[in-house]
Amino acid sequence: MPPISPSSGQPLDREEQLARVPFFEGLTREALGLIAQVTTEESHAVGTKLFQYGDPGDKLFVLLEGKVRISREVAGMGEEALAVLGPGEVFGEMSLLDESPRSADARVHESCRALVIRKEAFDDLLYSHKDLAYEVLWNCVRIVAGRLRETNEKLTFLTVSGKF
Repeated sequence: MPPISPSSGQPLDREEQLARVPFFEGLTREALGLIAQVTTEESHAVGTKLFQYGDPGDKLFVLLEGKVRISREVAGMGEEALAVLGPGEVFGEMSLLDESPRSADARVHESCRALVIRKEAFDDLLYSHKDLAYEVLWNCVRIVAGRLRETNEKLTFLTVSGKF
């Protein structure tokens, strides 16, 4: 079931769902419509592994409901959670941009629904709509830079606290 708009009580369409996601912030209605056309929706139960470290990056996920844990296995320590993502957050975008394998695992933490954009559709869309590509890729840069800053803060904390 799609999220309900608080003001009208009506289900949100895909364009409205995407418009509420920071990753797509500032995009025109037309751009959101183009992206909405290449999305599909998936639902997953708790514990489902959406992808794992080293897998090919073939999808970008936009969480609509629920939570997803991004983690890595650390030798001798087990799973190290890097983030727990909730509604409105995007993950899986790095592999779509640099065509490298997945850099972490993604496992459903709470039953979730997500919009999914497949790499092939994403590439085709950005190739055929250069203005859209510029806007989307600039948003990607902002998000990746923010995540890098968070990582730097965590590494600084670990170094100062002697846990690194």
